[in-house]
Amino acid sequence: MNTPATGPRHRPLDHVPRPAGPSPAAGKDSARWPDVFCPPPASAARTAVAGLVVRRALAALPLRVRWEDGPVTGREGPLLRIHAPRAFLGRLGRDGLVGFGESYMAGEWDADDLVGVLTVLASHVTELVPKPAQRLRGVWARRHPTAQRNTLTGARENIHRHYDLSNDLFAAFLDDTMSYSSAVFDGFPGDREGLAAAQHRKIDRLLDLAGVGAGTRLLEIGTGWGELALRAARRGADVVTLTLSDQQRDLARRRIADAGCADRVTVELCDYRHATGSHDAVVSVEMIEAVGEEYWPVYFATLARLLAPGGRIALQAITMPHRRMLTTRRTHTWIHKYVFPGGIIPSTEAIAQHAGAAGLRVATDDGFGAHYAETLRLWRERFTARAPQVAALGFDATFRRMWEFYLAYSEAGFRARYLDVRQFTLTAAHPAAPHGGSR
Repeated sequence: MNTPATGPRHRPLDHVPRPAGPSPAAGKDSARWPDVFCPPPASAARTAVAGLVVRRALAALPLRVRWEDGPVTGREGPLLRIHAPRAFLGRLGRDGLVGFGESYMAGEWDADDLVGVLTVLASHVTELVPKPAQRLRGVWARRHPTAQRNTLTGARENIHRHYDLSNDLFAAFLDDTMSYSSAVFDGFPGDREGLAAAQHRKIDRLLDLAGVGAGTRLLEIGTGWGELALRAARRGADVVTLTLSDQQRDLARRRIADAGCADRVTVELCDYRHATGSHDAVVSVEMIEAVGEEYWPVYFATLARLLAPGGRIALQAITMPHRRMLTTRRTHTWIHKYVFPGGIIPSTEAIAQHAGAAGLRVATDDGFGAHYAETLRLWRERFTARAPQVAALGFDATFRRMWEFYLAYSEAGFRARYLDVRQFTLTAAHPAAPHGGSR
């Protein structure tokens, strides 16, 4: 069931036609997605206020807008079609941006260029809500559910809800490396045929930053489906890689065994807080976003504890501007409710601050957000093209619409530069003296 506390889960589902128009769902879809198709009624006052705010905000943006069957307003930009204005405004008045995403899932609004519309909105996000309302954000914005805290139990459940959806679902839109993080292209635009090479380019950069080579004792926090561990093993490293996802662990182990690298790679179902040993290198790719702000001190302290003297840590992290992070960090969003429960995107300042408090320093920092926008575009196009295969896996029309929105929403964040992705090298702030003592 889709509730703020538990979020959607995947079950084998019957095929349901794709939603379109103001009332797209009935029967089984309504039962599976109650907050999308059976939301509580919105108050007339909130709907009216939302109407005033939203209409004024949209009129000021480089968008063309069509309200129901009315004329198209605006002279430039992508076209936003609002099929069910009252339902759309009611959701925004009641649930803000969570309602905006649920309204798309319900088919109450649409766009031929979804990424284009979302990029315009992301580029003007600070202008969409009047400043007096922004100052009262703490009053109207929903807070993170306690059940989504990344305790030892909560983190496992949060990871399970996303990464254990289905290996076949992820295989439907990822490339053959099964890499679910930003690639690094050698030129734009990126293309599907070059995506695997671009993912290897990203992995190789991280392994180089961490100094991984023959004999390196490498710890990877966040296995994914095993491609980085495989790449490191082929360099001659001895790898321990950690995941909380049962499905990722099982497939990673099979891929590693099939590649003949099982003697060099150990895949463990283990929380990073329980990791042990001393490692020459630690690599973690887009895992910090799932840690939760509450646990950032523990995360960086754990990295420092696991790093051998003279070792290096390579992190790849999605980031957002520091002020925006501070403003939104306690807000429960559509992404939290439907896609990534318990997550928060850090800023570069937050990473440096918490790393420093753990006795680490940022030695290098390189951003490449445009590459993530291209990566997401390729994933989204592949996912859309393979909608019949995804449906055959048991994912209903509402799920597919939700996932399309998630990929487009994320791509827009990078295209608007609201989000960035960066690779960091961390080292001990005060390196241990060489063996034999100082001179």
